[in-house]
Order: sequence, then structure tokens, then C-alpha cells
Amino acid sequence: MVYTRKDVSTLTPSERRRFVNALLEVKRRGEYDEFVRTHIEYYAPDGERGLRVAHMAPSFLPWHRRFLLDLESRLRRVDESVTLPYWDWTRNRTPTAVPWTDDLLGGTGRRSDRQVMTGPFAYRYGQWTIKEAITDAEYLMRDLGRSRDPIALPTAGDLKETLADPVYDTAPWNSTSTRGFRNKLEGWGSGRGAVSWRNHNRVHRWVGGHMMGGASVNDPVFWMHHAFVDLVWSRWQRRHRDARYLPAKQPAPGDAQRGQVIARHERMPPWDVTPEELEDISRIYRYE
Repeated sequence: MVYTRKDVSTLTPSERRRFVNALLEVKRRGEYDEFVRTHIEYYAPDGERGLRVAHMAPSFLPWHRRFLLDLESRLRRVDESVTLPYWDWTRNRTPTAVPWTDDLLGGTGRRSDRQVMTGPFAYRYGQWTIKEAITDAEYLMRDLGRSRDPIALPTAGDLKETLADPVYDTAPWNSTSTRGFRNKLEGWGSGRGAVSWRNHNRVHRWVGGHMMGGASVNDPVFWMHHAFVDLVWSRWQRRHRDARYLPAKQPAPGDAQRGQVIARHERMPPWDVTPEELEDISRIYRYE
């Protein structure tokens, strides 16, 4: 049966509670940290040699689509009524808006150390200890809006421009691709600092704390953010119905990207699944 992913701002109090409780139970079982480890392992920048699948590559979107499905499956084993909500950051744009409420994700971190002090994922409540991260801190950290050097979340206009590109991705298939929907949505731009962070990347930096880097899965907002990114991909697919995942085949021999990116029919680690198999999700879930 096809299930529905909802805008987090439309969840009822009961739906919010059940979603939070399912996340906490997956964490209690030790399963959640497996997802953190997986994301850290596959967070490989394009400055390194070797295969890239999770970021700075065409497979950014199908890789995270499968990643979300895996977490959603774990949540639904706990409570079959739960699905991943999405956070539309073009509409809910302030540090006090949904999902930053006490009954969902809690708010920003305190000024001294960025520790989140409110909501069910605050360290002081003993149910959300950080075990897999770059630092030794055991508490969840955030800096919503970047208090010392403020930035704004992406706008609906930013997404409109991104959705207009009719090509999925283009050579050199990495963070320097100036054309193609994938990199415009992933958000690697030219220049330095805030001007170079667009869409997906800008949201990670706006949240700050653990959302900065490979250990970003430690913040539950990761899933709401990427569910919205996935929704944007599905909107692009509907708009450009003849467009497909690219590259269809591996780059030519001698191309620096050969063997570093996943072609349409190739398997994406750590799963036995291809980008092509994840292009159509209409029999699994839909967005409301």
C-alpha cells in the first residue's frame, strides 16, 4: 500500500508524538547510530580519489532516497502509522517555526556551546546521546541562522530556478558542475562562503552544529530536510517527464571521473540497487 509523507507543519499533536517516539525507540535500540556511521563512511568529497555516491555526485539524490527509505522502514517497524515528514524551508523559515518546537525537534543551541536544551532530543533528558561524531561532545548542537554571521534559508525563487533546469546532471559530474538540476539542488556554487552555499547545502549551514558535515544525521532534522529535497526531485521529475538520471553510462576512458561516479544502471553501495530503480517511487509513497 502506498503511504503518504506529510509537511511537518500539518502534523497533528498525536502524529508529532508518534514520530518522535519512534525516532527515540530506534535510537534506544542502537539502530539509529548505524545510519550516522553509514553517512560518515560515504561522505566523500570530490577532491579525493575513488567512488563518490552520497555527495558531490549524480547519485546524491537516489542515494539519499534509499537512505530515507531505510530509516523510514525502521520507524514503521516501531509504529506502522509513522512516515517521514518533510520540512519546507521555503515556508517555515525562522528559528521559532515548525519544526523547532518543544514537541518536535526543540530549538537552537545555547550561546556558550551550541547545546540543544529544549525538546525531546536535548541531552539532559537522557534519550539522545551523540555516539558517532567528529567531536567528543555527547550532546546535540545547533546554531539556527548562524548567530555570529547570519544567513537566510533558500527561497521559493531559488527552487524555481533550480527546477527549471531540464537536464539532471552534467560533466564533470561533481561539485563544479555549473549546469544540471542535481548540483543546483545539492548546492555547490562558485566563490567562497555564503554565496557558494545554495539550496540543500545552505540549509545544512543554516541549522549549524551537527548538521555541518558527515555526522549531520545526528540531528533528526536531517531526515525532514532530505525528505523535502526528495520531494523537490519528484517535482522536477513531474515537470521534465522525459528527463532521466545521468550519466546513463560511465564517462569515457581517460576521463578523470570514470569509476568515480555511478551510472544509471550501476549498483550504489552499500545497497544492491541502481539509480534507475529509484527513479519511480509511486508504488511506495507519495507527498501530500
